[in-house]
Amino acid sequence: MKSAAAAVRDVCLGLIPLIGILWLMDLPLHLGWAVQTIEYVFVAAGLAVAGGILAKPYREQAGALELVFALAGIAAWWWAAWNYDDWLLDAANRGPEKWLPGAIGILLMVEGMRRNCGLSITLLVIVFLVYGVVGHWLPGALEATESPPPRYILYLYSDANAIPGIVLRVGSTIVLAFILMGKIMELSGASRFFTDGALAAMGARRGGPAKVAIVSSSIFGTVNGTTVGNIMSTGIVTIPLMKRTGFPPHYAGAIEAVASNGGQLAPPVMGTTAFLIAEFLQVDYAEVALAAILPALIYYIVLFIQVDRFSLKSGLTGIPRAELPKGRDVLAAGWIFLFPLALLMTLLFYYGYNAAKSALYAAALMFVLGALRDRAILKPAAIRDIFVGGGGNLIPLLLVCGGAGIVIGVLNVSGLGLQLVIVLEQVASQAGFLVMLLATALIAIILGMGMPTSAVYVVLSVVLAPALVKLGVEPMPAHLFIFYFGLLSMLTPPVAVASFVAAGLAGSNMWRTGVTGLKLAASAYLLPFLFIYNPALIGQGSALAIAIAAVTAIVSGGVLAYAVEGVGRQGLSGLATGVGLFAAAIGIGGSTVWLGAESPAALAPALLALAGWVVYNTRTQQKQKARP
Repeated sequence: MKSAAAAVRDVCLGLIPLIGILWLMDLPLHLGWAVQTIEYVFVAAGLAVAGGILAKPYREQAGALELVFALAGIAAWWWAAWNYDDWLLDAANRGPEKWLPGAIGILLMVEGMRRNCGLSITLLVIVFLVYGVVGHWLPGALEATESPPPRYILYLYSDANAIPGIVLRVGSTIVLAFILMGKIMELSGASRFFTDGALAAMGARRGGPAKVAIVSSSIFGTVNGTTVGNIMSTGIVTIPLMKRTGFPPHYAGAIEAVASNGGQLAPPVMGTTAFLIAEFLQVDYAEVALAAILPALIYYIVLFIQVDRFSLKSGLTGIPRAELPKGRDVLAAGWIFLFPLALLMTLLFYYGYNAAKSALYAAALMFVLGALRDRAILKPAAIRDIFVGGGGNLIPLLLVCGGAGIVIGVLNVSGLGLQLVIVLEQVASQAGFLVMLLATALIAIILGMGMPTSAVYVVLSVVLAPALVKLGVEPMPAHLFIFYFGLLSMLTPPVAVASFVAAGLAGSNMWRTGVTGLKLAASAYLLPFLFIYNPALIGQGSALAIAIAAVTAIVSGGVLAYAVEGVGRQGLSGLATGVGLFAAAIGIGGSTVWLGAESPAALAPALLALAGWVVYNTRTQQKQKARP
């Protein structure tokens, strides 16, 4: 029975990417089959539930119980796929042949989430599920619209605004394609090429391994769907290098966590969330990517300066050049891997091509080039890893997408979404707009804890973004605001998943790593407020306003880095200097808010700070030369 369960598990995991590829390549259309997208989503949901239950058994190995649950999960969701056309013509009938499989499918999906995605997101989904049943008994703003159980279950199970809706659809198409691309990058040697390239370029510099982590994580993280996946891919190389050159373990882990998290904020792919934002806002994907460029650039500039300051204070050097790969050799061995990324960018930006198909074409080219470079990727074990391993990577993402669909469905059917908007409006009217933004940010961090990038955004975009828009915030900054803070839950204790995973690789104390990561990500906690008050920071405004916003924000970020890492002073003097620099960073960054987005006067604080930096560096260098 155990061997049968393992075989079914591998079949389910392998079928998820295989069926996804065939769907994206329009096989049903070519064969003349009339298959709706939602029917494909039902099939993907059934495989995800079954694969998730079998992949995380109750005991050491899956047995009869897991096999029964897995087959029941497939049957429940594929039943909806098989009958969906008939149900559309018989919507008034809510008999047990409809809602009973729905109840089984939903419960098994939640159980699969519990095993694969953690307790925090599962409890959140359970709370919403229970609220949908008993919410009509609650008083005041929390009172929900009552729905009879059959109607409630069927809505969550089969409606395009609930579980099989936009989130699971994007997860089983776009996210699937990019996860496969990331898996092929790993197996073909492409990810190693980018890491070696970063080593050749940055490894010998002051604090070189940390700068390598920043560069490699920013490149690989943007096409990797999860922060944790990014840490596990690049951190196994960069964290030992950082420790070897003198970085404390907790600092090495925190750098990797913050750099990997930033990859989800960085265009062009933003952990596939860019496509979700475009879907929700009904705008071109390129518009989302362009909006996110400047904040992501500032995020990495600040992190880079902080690492450099720490390295300088600690007397850390880079890796000896003799131990580093030569840039010429790295390029000669892996230059072919630049073509798939160029193809991806061309299809996405120049032709505006379907994102999922673009990723598949780029992945296919990477596979072919990887095979030409090293035939190891053609071995059965490697092919199995692409499909079964890729399916394993997709399981938690698809299950969380299903969970997000539950949350969205409950918000719609209960009226809670509208109630949340009303509550936030009351907070804004009584305590002020800034307090409302702070409350929204806190809620986003709490709701986002432990969730993958795409799922974080989807849940928050439905729960919180409408309130911000209704209060006058433009849609793009509103959605990026909640996305940033949802993603920052990965770095915010007590559930700082990214920091804790990196701490495990670094062999460091989890809490110390988490606090250090909080410090290194300081800019990310301030940037969303800045582009809410001045949307020019995300490209919404005149060329002059955008230029002024860019200069003031970058200089503000540099001052913030000095405030966080210090300028060499200790004790109360150092604390006072840090507080003063922090206030200066806020003043410089907010100058466009107080003086006007197009006012040249807004540049004055930034220019003054640059002049002070030049004087400080000149004096520091003179002191160093004067030392015997």
